[in-house]
Amino acid sequence: MDIFHAIVLAIVQGITEFLPISSSAHLILVPKLFAWADQGLAFDVAVHVGTLVAVVVFLNKEIKQIAPAWVLGWRGFNWDIHGQLGWLIILATIPVGLVGLLLNDFIEANFRAAWIIAASTLFFGILLGWADRKGTQNSTPIESLTWKQTILVGMAQTLALIPGTSRSGVTMTALLALGFSRVAAARFSFLMAVPVIALSGLLKGAELAVSEQTVEWGVLLLGASLSAVVAFTCMHWFVRFVERVGMMPFVIYRILLSIVIVWVLV
Repeated sequence: MDIFHAIVLAIVQGITEFLPISSSAHLILVPKLFAWADQGLAFDVAVHVGTLVAVVVFLNKEIKQIAPAWVLGWRGFNWDIHGQLGWLIILATIPVGLVGLLLNDFIEANFRAAWIIAASTLFFGILLGWADRKGTQNSTPIESLTWKQTILVGMAQTLALIPGTSRSGVTMTALLALGFSRVAAARFSFLMAVPVIALSGLLKGAELAVSEQTVEWGVLLLGASLSAVVAFTCMHWFVRFVERVGMMPFVIYRILLSIVIVWVLV
């Protein structure tokens, strides 16, 4: 794989993984726009590992509270607020895990068309804008999240299997619509990303293990490192940005992106 291509795609992955603009759409769009060869499964695994490292480091305080509390809660089957949050993260992951296992091959074969990516980018962008306007005055903390609300957010997350939807975008849309603050929505969306990215990486890693694809370790290390640094920086910036400005700049970007996709690729 060309080093320049690896650098560009790693930066794209790092920027788009946690912003509500769809990493899958960008990773499909960029190579098509420049007529690059497919980056390959090994590179996809590497940049997923990079973004997983980034989110774990960014959320290290929350994870250090949630993980031990969840484990210790098994002693008396009694979980404190942090342990309960761990259960909610697991509950939110179940729908996308099941749908992904059952329909991943079907989605890969039938939902990567440019017009589908353009339509989902536009539709879910407008939906994000609606939820953000509706939730401008929201102040509910994430600790108030119920299991019923979590199931709804988890079901919304399954829509992110369609390229162009954006996992972070659709989960934040659901949380904003349920009355949670922008920062709470962003941070819980990031927490939900930990098991989802880990499971996705394991699935892709298993596919890589049985494939005959040549592994360029230097390129993979570069891609993983760069995507991790960029993703961490984006998360840090994004939380501050949405608290002050909101989601509308991303909504506008998604509308423009859908127009570009139709103009260039459809």
